[in-house]
Amino acid sequence: MLVTLAAGDMSYNKDTRITLNDGNTMPILGLGTYAAPDVPKSVGEEATKIAIELGYRHIDCAYIYGNEVQIGQAIRAKIADGTVKREEIFYTGKLWCTYFSPELVRKALEKSLSDLQLDYLDLFLMHWPFSLKSAGAERHTDSNKGFIYDNVDFLSTWEALEACKDAGLVKSIGVSNFNRRQLERLLSKPGLKYKPVCNQVECHVYLSQSKLQEYCKSKDIVLVAYSVLGSHRDKDWVDLSSPVLLEDPVLANVAAKYNRSPAEVAMRFVLQKGIVVLAKSFSEARLKQNLGVFDFEIKEEDMKTLDGLDKNLHYGLFKELREHPEYPFHDEY
Repeated sequence: MLVTLAAGDMSYNKDTRITLNDGNTMPILGLGTYAAPDVPKSVGEEATKIAIELGYRHIDCAYIYGNEVQIGQAIRAKIADGTVKREEIFYTGKLWCTYFSPELVRKALEKSLSDLQLDYLDLFLMHWPFSLKSAGAERHTDSNKGFIYDNVDFLSTWEALEACKDAGLVKSIGVSNFNRRQLERLLSKPGLKYKPVCNQVECHVYLSQSKLQEYCKSKDIVLVAYSVLGSHRDKDWVDLSSPVLLEDPVLANVAAKYNRSPAEVAMRFVLQKGIVVLAKSFSEARLKQNLGVFDFEIKEEDMKTLDGLDKNLHYGLFKELREHPEYPFHDEY
C-alpha cells in the first residue's frame, strides 16, 4: 500500500513515501551502501538482500562507491525470488564529477545500468556541484594522483540529465551537496525543463540544515539526509579529531528518556523534520533496529533540545576541492 507523506504528519512507517515534484514517490527511509575500500563488496551485497527482506525499498548507491555490480545482484536476487517487484524498489545512482561533460553523462548512466543489470534508475543525482578532469584522481584512495579541477558548467550537465529522463533511462533527477546559491542558479536556468526533485546532503543533530531545508521546501525540493549518525569515520573523508556524534551526552539523555539507542533518536530527529533518511548499516541487527524509528515519536521539547546541538559541523568536507569555484561549503548554507 502506498502511503504519501503530508507536512507535519507523524504517522510514518517503513512503507511511507514522499511525493516528489515530478509526481514520482520516494520511500522516506533508505539504505546507504557506501563502504570503505577495505570492506569486501560481498558484505554490501548480503546486507542489501537482508535489508530488502526486512522491508527496505529505497537503496542509495553511486558509481564512485565501486559496488553497483554487487548491489544490483542483490536487488535482482530479491526480485527473482519473489520478495519484491522491480517497481517497488527505489534505486538512487549518482553521476560522478569526472562525467559532467554533457557528452559523457548518458554514457556514465548506461555504465551504472549495465553494472546493475537494471533497465532504469529511479533517481539519478549530480553527486557534487563541481566537475573534475578524468586525468586526475577519481577517488580519495588514488593516492598517487591528485584531483584536477574542471570547469564544466553544471547547467549544461543538467540538460544532459534532463535528456536521460526524457529517454526513460531514469524516472527522476536531482542533485547532491548543492548549497542555496547553486540551487537558485539551477532553478533560474533559462529553458529549465525539470526541477531537481531532491538535494541529498549531510544532515544530523550537529548539522541540522534548517535554513537549507526551509529554502528547499519553498521550492518543492525534498531534502535527503546522509551521515545521519554523524559519519562512519572513514579516515579518507573525515577529520578523526571531530566529536563522535553518537557519544554526545545530550543525545544520550534524550535517548534514555525514550528507552532507545542514541542512533534511533538521531535518525528519528531527522525523520521527524520531514527529511528523508538514509541509514547506512551492513549489520542485520542494526538494520532491524533502525526500523524502530517508526515505533516512537520525539516530543516537541526534546526536538528543541536536539536542535540546540547544531554546530554547523560537516564531517564530509571534501577539503581537497575547497579551491574549486563550485565548492559548496564556503557559503553559510
